[in-house]
Amino acid sequence: MRIYDWIILIAYFVLSFLIGFVYKKRASGSTEDFFLSGRKLPWWLAGLSMVATTFAADTPLAVTELVGKNGIAGNWLWWNMLIGGMLTVFFFARLWRRANILTDVEFIELRYSGKFAAFLRGFKGIYLGVFMNTIIMGWVNLAMMKILMGMFPEYINQNNVLLYVGACMLFTSVYSALSGLWGVAVTDAFQFILAMTGCIILAVIVVNSPQIGGISGLQSKLPEWVLRFTPDITSGNPANSTGSVFAISISSFLAFIGIQWWAAWYPGAEPGGGGYVAQRMMSAKDEKNSLLATLFFQIAHYCIRPWPWILVGLSALVLYPELSQSDKGAGYVKAMNDFLPVGLKGLLLAAFFAAYMSTIATHLNWGTSYFINDFYKRFVKKNETEKHYVLISRVITIIFMALSVIVTSQMESISGVWSFVIECGAGLGLVLILRWFWWRVNAVSEIVATVTPFIVYGFLYFGKFNIAFPESLYIIVPVTTLSWIITAYITKPTSEDKLKSFYELIRPGGPGWKKYRALYPHVIADKGYGLLMFDWFLGIVLVYMFLFGIGKIIFGELLTGILFCAAGLFAGYLIFKNFNKQGWESLR
Repeated sequence: MRIYDWIILIAYFVLSFLIGFVYKKRASGSTEDFFLSGRKLPWWLAGLSMVATTFAADTPLAVTELVGKNGIAGNWLWWNMLIGGMLTVFFFARLWRRANILTDVEFIELRYSGKFAAFLRGFKGIYLGVFMNTIIMGWVNLAMMKILMGMFPEYINQNNVLLYVGACMLFTSVYSALSGLWGVAVTDAFQFILAMTGCIILAVIVVNSPQIGGISGLQSKLPEWVLRFTPDITSGNPANSTGSVFAISISSFLAFIGIQWWAAWYPGAEPGGGGYVAQRMMSAKDEKNSLLATLFFQIAHYCIRPWPWILVGLSALVLYPELSQSDKGAGYVKAMNDFLPVGLKGLLLAAFFAAYMSTIATHLNWGTSYFINDFYKRFVKKNETEKHYVLISRVITIIFMALSVIVTSQMESISGVWSFVIECGAGLGLVLILRWFWWRVNAVSEIVATVTPFIVYGFLYFGKFNIAFPESLYIIVPVTTLSWIITAYITKPTSEDKLKSFYELIRPGGPGWKKYRALYPHVIADKGYGLLMFDWFLGIVLVYMFLFGIGKIIFGELLTGILFCAAGLFAGYLIFKNFNKQGWESLR
């Protein structure tokens, strides 16, 4: 790091703080202003904020690790989530905005009735807002620690690195507490552009270095299976010999694309939307902006982001063959240190701070919204002023920052966290989808769907059945699904008054509400689900065609890449043609 690098880095921090300070006033009016930007975000800002949040400091390192263990096809661990993401775009984005609630946990008492609904809302407010949220921030902090120790080995080590990460968290929590979601969203947009610029520059420099020799040199130095976009189902994937948790066998691949995307809860990719993605949808100006924001998020998340990381990950296999299977992700940091010249090193470090801070800022705001809206305001202080709740929100934001630093100090590795979180939410996804479209789902069935995966996971793990992720999904999901469906039928349904009010507000269509369409004919329910299913399919084609088309162009298969991208463009044209015909007028 030289003087130019430090100037760039300091300028980044100053600009981030100024943005937060400028938006302080907008966040001070009410909790709706603080947590949802007064429901005034345009689609492009809400979408950029979503994709910036999912680009954390650990993401490039995690993708480098996946590529290092299993080649490009290793990314199907998260590429499969697009299928559920597109379901959110066409079926749930409008509904979340229509619900007019502050958090997705508040939806529980909008949809269900009775003591079980109150219990579930309070439990999830604490479980997601405090427990799960601080764990997620903890593993993001661990990745930032690895980056800092790799970039400044002469100054930062295992003994003092937590102080530096804590200082960065304190800075992030201050501007988050000041500006609420308005400041978070605007800084997200700035931070995402900076982060992607840095990652693209690094990929270009590393791939074109003398050690790699461009794309053709990279291809000549790697085995063919590493460069496959999907596993080789005819001869088997040689990556399986690594014994990696994420080895991509055909059974793993089928678990990803056939089960995980609809069945498993994962932060940022919840079936039916949820979490900070739901927060951004609910903060949009209207239903149309909510849908467009979510569509933009899916395109940017899967088409714009991955390839710079993948190229560095592939290059790291050539440059650092000595790295162990458990340390493949460190290849990204080593490449930063070894190849970036003065000035660009500061830019990329600022880019990583941007990726880190955009994620941490969202989690502080999002987690605080659960605690305040779904626990404190609901069960502790019910009738305080909005200024009181905003003040407590700012205090809780700082407290959550301190908690996450404490949690980070007790963590040693993020290895296996992704798979653990997915397994312990496996089977819950179908409830999160069907509770919008089937009146018979009740609070008890959602409680059962939340608890059962933990029980089955514990049985498999402690029983030493030697069934690893993702094959474990073939057991956890059916058991959980059967359990909550039986529960839904043998327990008391949601009260008629609650179902009526939900139906009148949300206006869900489909066969699951047929009974209520007959009872309340004055409600104009949503129609055209067949066309929406077709748009969902087209959305999947759109993104995968661009994802693979860009990859083909990068690797020199120009004609194939252009054809893939053309297919993606045609799918996008059909989507907007369908909405221009009969879709936009239904979005209020």
